[in-house]
Amino acid sequence: MTDKTLGIIGGSGLYDLPGLEGRAEVRVETPFGPPSDLLVTGRLAGVKMAFLPRHGRGHRLAPHELPFRANLHAMKQLGMDCVVGVSAVGSLREDIRPGHLVLVDQFLDRTRGRTQESTFFGDGCVAHAHFADPVWEPLRQLALAAARAAGAVAHDGGTYVCMEGPLFSTRAESRLYRSWGGSVIGMTNLQEAKLAREAEIAYTTVALVTDYDCWHETEADVDVSAVLAVLRQNGDLARAVVLEIARGIAASPPISAAGCMQHAVMTHPSEITADARRRLHLLIGKYLG
Repeated sequence: MTDKTLGIIGGSGLYDLPGLEGRAEVRVETPFGPPSDLLVTGRLAGVKMAFLPRHGRGHRLAPHELPFRANLHAMKQLGMDCVVGVSAVGSLREDIRPGHLVLVDQFLDRTRGRTQESTFFGDGCVAHAHFADPVWEPLRQLALAAARAAGAVAHDGGTYVCMEGPLFSTRAESRLYRSWGGSVIGMTNLQEAKLAREAEIAYTTVALVTDYDCWHETEADVDVSAVLAVLRQNGDLARAVVLEIARGIAASPPISAAGCMQHAVMTHPSEITADARRRLHLLIGKYLG
């Protein structure tokens, strides 16, 4: 048995994680409200796990409705040092085909209405996290090896364009993102990456490609029925990748983002409000003076 931990945030098509030993459902309360759903805890390959369906079971929450802060805070409360966000995405490149996986290493932010849900800070305490490399590279490399061990066609690196949604792209937008060098497009994972960094959680994304967005001249335009068809075909693959990630976590030296916020807080300790200290205590209380 190991005390290593792994949190999984499941996206469209991954609403449960069967096979956990000692499975339990946990209701977590956070200073930022309730998370998307109950969290499922247990062990997989000897690793302590927590699973959360990003959109809630039954897919109840749209991308702009997601309680990102509560979701990441809940993972922190349950002791998750590493979190992997599994996400359905559209492809912006010919060589990244539906059914492939992409282990992204960069993001472009095209969201507009998620300022509050993109940071734990403000309202009594200011901090600026280093975010040039938005995913935790040791965890990304482990997830890449795990995806390939599970039999997936997995692309090493790429830029995830995070759009507002819930509508899909216009053709003009899709072509613009391609011209910028985007690799895939989705609606959720950037906020998770930002909050994980602020919470000192190692985070990476496993992006499951379901379609070619709407830029492709010969492939059909993206629609929900096509997305769901690919997700059904690849649900077992996603779960196999999660199992391989757990095995990799168990067999590898500990992966930790502890310390990455040590010099990020700008507000003088005397000016940090009591309410901000309460909200941030679990995340970075040791740095607040």
